[in-house]
Amino acid sequence: MLIATGFYSGYLPKAPGTWGSLVGVLLVFLLHALSLQIYLSVIAGLFIVGSFVAGEAEKILDNRDPGVVVIDEIVGMLITMIAVPVTPLTMVLGFILFRVFDIAKPFPVNFFDQHFHGGLGIMLDDVVAGIYSLIIMQLIFLLAF
Repeated sequence: MLIATGFYSGYLPKAPGTWGSLVGVLLVFLLHALSLQIYLSVIAGLFIVGSFVAGEAEKILDNRDPGVVVIDEIVGMLITMIAVPVTPLTMVLGFILFRVFDIAKPFPVNFFDQHFHGGLGIMLDDVVAGIYSLIIMQLIFLLAF
């Protein structure tokens, strides 16, 4: 439950996904100096572990995709910031973009949310929301620089 709930940040009042995304922001600050290969490996590892622990938390709580499970938001935020220079501005922009895609669930985010279940289902919609956010972040840097 410690990992599934983002060190219990998912239990904070109101908007647990936002709290989990903020834990993701903290992890980005801690991990951004790593090589891209290691950063991607961390994301892959967290995705695998997250899929397992999210599924187990779902069973423990006897609730489909419980709000307190925020490992998916953490991974989504890490994906959003792949190969993005880490500054306060980029972190705020990445955070906002990810939250918008995570909450609005445009296609295919909503497809994964509705058609995949268990730990993998919990993780996949946020992975896709993170990929959407990553694409926008990369386009911003491509066009701005």
